[in-house]
Amino acid sequence: MTELKVLVGKRLRQMRSEKGLTQAALAERADMIDTYLAGIERGERNIALETLQKIVTALEVEPIDAFRFGELELDEGLEEKRDSIRLLAAFLEERSLEEIKLVRKIAQDIMKTIDLEKYS
Repeated sequence: MTELKVLVGKRLRQMRSEKGLTQAALAERADMIDTYLAGIERGERNIALETLQKIVTALEVEPIDAFRFGELELDEGLEEKRDSIRLLAAFLEERSLEEIKLVRKIAQDIMKTIDLEKYS
């Protein structure tokens, strides 16, 4: 199971890249050492909420944006497949039970169609 610190690190890296910032530039803005930021982005470091606040402030984004894992694009492979499923689950947790049931029904219908195409 992918740890939260890995997902947050990937998301912070993605947001930094989207802003066109290097690790050194973001670290300077956030008043931290760039090697420490690199460790955070690789998911190797646990970070305090105060540190997360410094980073999101330096990125000029809202704190919740660091937890929007649905924005992550993952590579192919088993671990990435599991990560994608977890990201989908995290996305669905924000929805109502009624919406979740609808998404499940739609997904089941889509999978049946895919299976019919694949095996016919």
